[in-house]
Amino acid sequence: MNPYIMALLLFGLGLGTTITFASSHWLLAWMGLEINTLAIIPLMAQHHHPRAVEATTKYFLTQATAAAMLLFASTTNAWLTGEWDIQQMSHPLPTTMITLALALKIGLAPMHSWMPEVLQGLDLTTGLILSTWQKLAPFALFLQIHPNNSVILITLGLASTLVGGWGGLNQTQLRKILAYSSIAHLGWMTLVLQFAPSLTLLTLLTYFIMTFSAFLVFKLNKATTVNSLAISWAKAPILTSLAPLILLSLGGLPPLTGFLPKWLILQELTKQGLPLLATFAALTALLSLYFYLRLSYAMTLTMFPNSLTGSAPWRFHTPQLTLPLAVSTAAALLTLPLAPAAMALFAP
Repeated sequence: MNPYIMALLLFGLGLGTTITFASSHWLLAWMGLEINTLAIIPLMAQHHHPRAVEATTKYFLTQATAAAMLLFASTTNAWLTGEWDIQQMSHPLPTTMITLALALKIGLAPMHSWMPEVLQGLDLTTGLILSTWQKLAPFALFLQIHPNNSVILITLGLASTLVGGWGGLNQTQLRKILAYSSIAHLGWMTLVLQFAPSLTLLTLLTYFIMTFSAFLVFKLNKATTVNSLAISWAKAPILTSLAPLILLSLGGLPPLTGFLPKWLILQELTKQGLPLLATFAALTALLSLYFYLRLSYAMTLTMFPNSLTGSAPWRFHTPQLTLPLAVSTAAALLTLPLAPAAMALFAP
């Protein structure tokens, strides 16, 4: 793609998200979301592969539906209450509709089925943007409307953690596994959204760091299936030994960074008098952990059939930038000791 067009599209992505962040009026927020969607569509379809075009079409239809629902809900709110302000959502009907529209936009279960299909049709770089940056604007709106319908949020959150764990169990495609991982993490954020919005922000931040590392590892190895991970020893031995730790951090194992948000969310749910919900959420995390362990096993404990019995085959130095991967990997593995600072910053 022409670098000028690429720069323009990335500027559009940033602009759309910023407009949504800065807006207090529903029409401006909707406009920001639309700019965001229109900017990523050429990035998704840039390879002209039939799967990429199909994924782009599915994404466009889903996002257009969610945006139309959001516009309809905000108009209904203005009709019922006379308010266009995002933070003045007092009527339960438009609040519920907007909650469901935003859930469809980010891919919460049971409105999740577009997410694995779309991610599977994209290359890893665009998939990374879709899994991280595209979640920012809808979450900014989620945090602003303070949805007080706890039944809907808890149902969406629990369904997402369950579907995100269960759906990834039988997958062999890495992009689909990462999509289900994304759904499960979004479920954790939604569970605690109404009790401690700051914890949702902390979880979103750690999820971004860990997902960024995971996508870059797969991109460096040019791996798209579980089987293709088996040859990563020969390509990048040091990276391959670190990659399982990134995956286990995504799974939420101590003493890695991913444990911090899960620990704080379970603690908050228990404080709110919901021990059964916390127990169920912790059990669904085991499902996700299983498929992260499968990926770790494929990378480190299986050897690809190889005629070379000696050392690793010679290889060119990779032309890809490895500094972002190094920084994000360090952050994804080593920031649990900063838990007291995080708790002070993000205290509910």
